[in-house]
Amino acid sequence: MTIPFARQVAQLTTAVRARPVPVLRRVLAVALLLVAALIAARPATAGDDDTRPTLVFARDLALGSTLRPGDVRVADVPARLRPSGALRKPDDITGQHLVGVAREGEPVTDARLLDRAPTPAGTVTVPVRLDDPDVAPLLRSGSRVDIVAAGPDTAATPAKRVLASEVPVLSVLAPDASGDSVPGSSDEGPLVLVAARPEPAARLAASAADRPVTVTLR
Repeated sequence: MTIPFARQVAQLTTAVRARPVPVLRRVLAVALLLVAALIAARPATAGDDDTRPTLVFARDLALGSTLRPGDVRVADVPARLRPSGALRKPDDITGQHLVGVAREGEPVTDARLLDRAPTPAGTVTVPVRLDDPDVAPLLRSGSRVDIVAAGPDTAATPAKRVLASEVPVLSVLAPDASGDSVPGSSDEGPLVLVAARPEPAARLAASAADRPVTVTLR
């Protein structure tokens, strides 16, 4: 036999008056369960599960590393967090040179690859070889340096001349961890890629063909 609603309310009121705390706890627990069930049953908001396959670095990598498919992996990244220019396929990075250092899990974008990253407006990329290899670890992508070459002078009083001032470093190309050398590397010194305007770029290219240069950091 169904108990009338009015009687149920009367019984609940009597119970609350007799034992208010336990009854209120039970009512609160039931209410919380109902709220949790409603949240669980709520349809996902459009875009909540929208992910895109994105290439990310599989391990930490040093400045100027030559990339191989094993250096990256594909991960599903939420579309709202996927950076502009992000790459999708491991084949897109094979043989490319890394600009700066990379951390594991960081998305791979075109701006992180030397061969794809645009140079600053009005500049060209120029490779120069450093005379002192110990200077290379001090350089970072974006560092600004003066490039200096020894003039045709005597060893006793070497003359220095500035080939270019305040040029940004794009990358430092050095042998990778496997022992393979990047194109143009040798025991003479690491190869540094800089962005220079056409006029100083011509001087840099001509000088770099004859002898290594040194740099001063800004």
